[in-house]
Amino acid sequence: MFISQQLKDKNIAEYLLYMWQIEDLIRANQCDIEQIKSKVIMPSQLSDENKLKEIQWFDELIQMMHREGVMEKGHLQINKNVITWLTDLHLRLLKSPKFPYYEAAYYKVLPYIVELRARGANKEEPELETCFDALYGMLMLRLQQKEINPETIKAKEAITTMLAMLSDYYYQDKAGTLELE
Repeated sequence: MFISQQLKDKNIAEYLLYMWQIEDLIRANQCDIEQIKSKVIMPSQLSDENKLKEIQWFDELIQMMHREGVMEKGHLQINKNVITWLTDLHLRLLKSPKFPYYEAAYYKVLPYIVELRARGANKEEPELETCFDALYGMLMLRLQQKEINPETIKAKEAITTMLAMLSDYYYQDKAGTLELE
């Protein structure tokens, strides 16, 4: 909960990837709060008060996952909303003549999106979700200590650059300081 809030306030792209990890952590523990308490929360260095807050947060996420039918796969609506907001901003940035660097970053990423979709990525999901899926997949490979080929690393760097720019624009937009026209 604490990490997620910090990320949500500082880097919306990292926040989304973190929340996808939390969804998978919950699934790995069979959506069972008792397992999460014993394996994740209780061994942590949090104070007792913060452990209780963390238990409540995980329990609320588990309940949402049950209600939304994403116990086995898929993403919570709160996470889908982030993709929707970012996609809306992404499209507005591409339409605006004021953001040529963002547009250039997008066109650098576009061939990777096309390639990922040709390899089986969901063509119906927003392009940004394809980007996040790619980054999440690479994160999982790293956690499994699997080798990542140089072309994949190039794709990751391009995607990360574009999403970092988008994240910065997201906070400017939220603050009302982003001028698209």
